[in-house]
Amino acid sequence: MQKKYLKPIKLTLSLVITGCLLLTACQSGNTKTENAPMADTTSMQQDSAHVFDHLLVDNKKDPTCGMPTTAGISDTAHYKDHVLGFCSKECKDEFLKNPDAAIAAAELKK
Repeated sequence: MQKKYLKPIKLTLSLVITGCLLLTACQSGNTKTENAPMADTTSMQQDSAHVFDHLLVDNKKDPTCGMPTTAGISDTAHYKDHVLGFCSKECKDEFLKNPDAAIAAAELKK
């Protein structure tokens, strides 16, 4: 008669142990990610030397140094209804001293 009662007790005990293990396993994977430190944030910063897209300017080359605008543009200037891209602030400043003489070197896009 005792064997009849042991079988449901073993089954109940097995279910309880299995349930406890599942609950424990699920809770151990619950870590807080909102307080975790961010990874290297310097890789997310934009390169300040090349902040403009060459497709937004009207010249193919920097009119001061001749560098192609596809290599990078860090500054722009408006001159006679054109937006000109420059590789550096120094090139822009040099162009603005005498823009009429330097505009031919810009190779304006058609």
